[in-house]
Amino acid sequence: MKPLLQNLAEMTAHRDHLRLEVSVLSTLLQQGRMLEVRALELFTQSGEAWLRPRSWSQDGGELLSSPHEPSADPQAVPLASVPELAQCIAGKGRDAVRDEPGRHTLWLPVWQGDHAHACLEITQAQPFKRRQRDLITGVCMVYQNYQNLLDYSERDALTGLLNRKTFDEQFSRYRNTAGQAPGLDEPCQWLAVMDIDHFKQVNDRFGHLYGDEVLILVANRLRGMFRTEDRVFRFGGEEFVVLLRSTTLAQARVALERLRTAIALHEFPQVGHITVSVGFAATHGGTPVEVLGNADQALYYAKGHGRNQVRFHGDLVDSGALARKVEHDEVELF
Repeated sequence: MKPLLQNLAEMTAHRDHLRLEVSVLSTLLQQGRMLEVRALELFTQSGEAWLRPRSWSQDGGELLSSPHEPSADPQAVPLASVPELAQCIAGKGRDAVRDEPGRHTLWLPVWQGDHAHACLEITQAQPFKRRQRDLITGVCMVYQNYQNLLDYSERDALTGLLNRKTFDEQFSRYRNTAGQAPGLDEPCQWLAVMDIDHFKQVNDRFGHLYGDEVLILVANRLRGMFRTEDRVFRFGGEEFVVLLRSTTLAQARVALERLRTAIALHEFPQVGHITVSVGFAATHGGTPVEVLGNADQALYYAKGHGRNQVRFHGDLVDSGALARKVEHDEVELF
C-alpha cells in the first residue's frame, strides 16, 4: 500500500477531470477494506435532480468509467431515492451515512461554490470509525479543491462558460464516443458558432459595463437552454460555441432556433433587444479546425444575409450558396 501523501501527490499530478476522479477513487480504495467506491454525477433532467455513477470500482480493484451521457444512462436514479444524501445536499452538509447490516455507505458531496455537482460514495462491510471518516473527508477536500482549481483554469472568467483552450479536448472526447457518421435523421454530434449581432454598437453606445452584462445574460441563457451532456464555450468577445451531443439534425435546428428566438424576445437592461446569428455543422469527417471553419462559414453567411438567423453548413453547400470542399482522395494530381 502506498503512503497517503504519495497517493495525494499522484492524484494532483493529473490535469484531466476524469483521470483525477479515477485517481481519487484509487486513493480511497487503498485506505481500508472497502467493498466499493464510486464517483456519482449530479444532474438535472426535466426539473428533477438525478444521480448516475460516472466512475466506480469493480471487484474491489479495477476502476471503470462511463462514457455515456446522463440522460441515456440506465443506472441513473433520482436523488430523492437516496434521502440521506438528498438531505445532506439540501442542508449544504459535508457528508451523509447509511448503516445497514453488513453494508455501511458514506456519501461526500463535491461542492463548487453553493452547487454540488458530484459526490463520492464509499461502501464497506464495517461501520466507519471516526479516524477513517476524517481521513476520507480530508482526501475528498483535497480532491474538491484541486478539481475547482482545474475548473477555474478551464472557465471564462466573465461568464463561467468553458473557455477556448478546453475546446480541442472536449471535441476529441465527443468524437471518440460518436462512432461513424450516421445519416442526418439519426443522432449525431453538431457544432454551432453563435455571434451577437452589432455587439460593438452595444459597447459604443452603452459602455463596456452594460456590454459585459449582456454577455453574462446571454451565457446564462445558453447554459439554461442546453442539456447537461452538451458543452457551451465562450471563445472570446461576443462569440460562443456549442457542442450538441447525440441529437438529430431536426432536433439541432429546433434547439438553436429556440435559442435565437429566446434571445431576440428578451429585453436586456438598458440595452433593450439584441439578436444573434448562428451557424452550425456536423462534427464528423473533419478536424476541430475544419469543423469550426464549416460552422464559421455558415455563421458569416447568416450575418451577411440579414443576421438574426440560424444557418446549417450542409444546407448552404447543397444549395450552392457555399462551395463544397474537395476531399484529398478526390483529387487526381497526375
